[in-house]
Amino acid sequence: MKVALLLSGCGVYDGSEIHEATLALYFLVRAGAQPLPIAPNIPQAETINHLNGGKVEEKRNVLVESARISRGEIMDISEITGADIDGLIIPGGFGAARNLSNFAEEGENCTINEEVKRLIRDMVRRRKPVGAICIAPVLVAKALQGMEGVTPTLTIGNDPATARKLERLGAIHIPARVDEAIIDDENNIITTPAYMIGPGITDVAKGIENLVKGVIELIEKREERI
Repeated sequence: MKVALLLSGCGVYDGSEIHEATLALYFLVRAGAQPLPIAPNIPQAETINHLNGGKVEEKRNVLVESARISRGEIMDISEITGADIDGLIIPGGFGAARNLSNFAEEGENCTINEEVKRLIRDMVRRRKPVGAICIAPVLVAKALQGMEGVTPTLTIGNDPATARKLERLGAIHIPARVDEAIIDDENNIITTPAYMIGPGITDVAKGIENLVKGVIELIEKREERI
């Protein structure tokens, strides 16, 4: 089975959260799946010095930076459709909220990258599983906003302010612990809080492992029906 991993750069403050992305890759491979890293070929919104948190006057590309995590093996999201993959997983990090969308600045009034929106909707229409980690569920909520007959059930953990923004995007929010993965059986969507709660890599690993396990199980159930 082939599962796309949608990356948004490299580094928690301006791209994908590296622990979350790497853990997802690890658990996918351990489960016997073939990960397919993808990212949009777009400019990065900003570059952050991860040592001191300051902005750097340097322009970077989301696809190029994402290739750091995938050891160079990556595809442009524009080349992928739901027909090419069995599942989709999106790690968190500020890249999800600043590169794949502008949720960090605009909240529920955000816009989302059109290729990201297209792929998420395509997966849901095909009833193929979508997993979203940490802040990435906001991408799912925004992508599916206004889609007829679809009301996603998601979690970002236990932050009331962010949960309210998800709900204003049309989603149902379920509070969850860091080790939990919430499954929306109706829409084949799985979400886990990861570093929205933390506190460390061993904690978030439990939830990500459960998320990957859930994605794999949904793929297997779909294949059995077919």
